[in-house]
Amino acid sequence: MQHKMKQLAGAALVAAMSLAGTAHAQQVEDVKVGFAGPMTGAQAHYGADFQNGITLAVEEENASKPVIGGKPVHFVLDSADDQADPRTGTTVAQKLVDDGIKGMLGHFNSGTTIPASRIYANAGIPEIAMATAPEYTQQGFKTTFRMMTSDTQQGSVAGTFAVKNLGMKKIAIVDDRTAYGQGLADQFEKAAKASGGAIVDREFTNDKAVDFKSILTKLKSVNPDLIYYGGADSQAAPMVKQMRELGVKAPLMGGEMVHTPTFLSLAGDAANGTVASLAGLPLDQMPGGADYIARYKKRFNEDVQTYSPYAYDGAKAMFAAMKKANSTDPAKYLPFLAKTDMPAVTAAHLEYDGKGDLKNGGITLYKVVDGKWTTLQSVGGK
Repeated sequence: MQHKMKQLAGAALVAAMSLAGTAHAQQVEDVKVGFAGPMTGAQAHYGADFQNGITLAVEEENASKPVIGGKPVHFVLDSADDQADPRTGTTVAQKLVDDGIKGMLGHFNSGTTIPASRIYANAGIPEIAMATAPEYTQQGFKTTFRMMTSDTQQGSVAGTFAVKNLGMKKIAIVDDRTAYGQGLADQFEKAAKASGGAIVDREFTNDKAVDFKSILTKLKSVNPDLIYYGGADSQAAPMVKQMRELGVKAPLMGGEMVHTPTFLSLAGDAANGTVASLAGLPLDQMPGGADYIARYKKRFNEDVQTYSPYAYDGAKAMFAAMKKANSTDPAKYLPFLAKTDMPAVTAAHLEYDGKGDLKNGGITLYKVVDGKWTTLQSVGGK
C-alpha cells in the first residue's frame, strides 16, 4: 500500500512539474521585430545579405534565453519585401506597425526608408536602417538610426580621394535618380570640385536601365579621366562592360552598392580597374570581423557579402537597448538606444550622435584587381 502511495505521489509530482514546465513555457513572450528590404527583383541579393545579418543576431539572442521585464522573451522577425519601391515601402511599413512590431530593422534603400520612416516615427517605433542618404536622419524624428555611415561622409571621402589620390582631374558623373544614387553623386561632386577636379558632364539614368550606350557615347566625346556612378551593381556592371565595348578607357567608380561579388560576376573582365567606396573597415580588419566570419559561415554556409555585419550590429544595438531598459516598450527603450555605446563587429565602439548617425564611421576605398576587390586605403573611423 505504502509503495502504491509513493508511486502515486511520484506520478503527481511529475505531473505537477510537467504542468509547471508547460506554464513556464507559456510565459515566454514573443516580441515582434520588423524587417523590410528588397527580397525580389534585381536587388534581391542585397536584401538577402541584409536579412542574414539580422537573422544571425536574432537567433543568437534567442539562444541566450533573454529575460526582459521579468519575463522570458523570444524575438520573432516579421519580414516583408518592399521591392526597393518607395510606394511599396510605405504599405509594408503600415502593415508592420499594424502587426505590433516593437522595433524596425530596415529598410535597405534610402528611397524606401525615407517615406517609411514617417510611419514608424508617428507610431513611436525605433527604426535602425541601412539607408545612407543624409535626409533620412535630418527629418527631425527621434526614432531614426543608421547601420552604416551616411553618404555625406562617403561621397566626400570618395570625391577627395578620386582627385587627390587617384589624380583624376576630368570627371563625368552618372546617377540613377534614386535618393541614394543621386545623393551620393551630389556629395561626390561637391568634394571632387573642392579638391580641384572638374566635372565635365553629369548625366542620369534609372535603377532599371541596362543600356547606357547613348550616355556613354556622349561621355566618350568629353574624354573623362573617371566616370563616377551613383547607383546599384545591376546598372554598374552593364555600364562598365559597355564602356569597354565603346573604347572608353576611363575607370568606373561607385559606392558600396557597387562593391559586391555580384558586380564582379556580372561585369567579368570589364570589372578590372573599378574603384568603390564602402563604409567602415575591411571585414578582416573589423574589431569583431574574424569571429563574425566564422559564425556567419557556420550558419549560412557561404561567405560574408557586404551588408550583413552592419545589419547584425544594428539588431544587436536594438536588443541591448531593450535589455538595458528592461522593457520591450518602444517608448521606454528608445532613450537607451539613443545612448548606445557598445563593442560591435564593425566598430570598437558603436555610438549614435543626436540625429542617429554613427559617430565613428570610417570609409575604405577598394579596387578590382584580377577580378577581386582589393583594399586601397581606409580613411577615418576608429
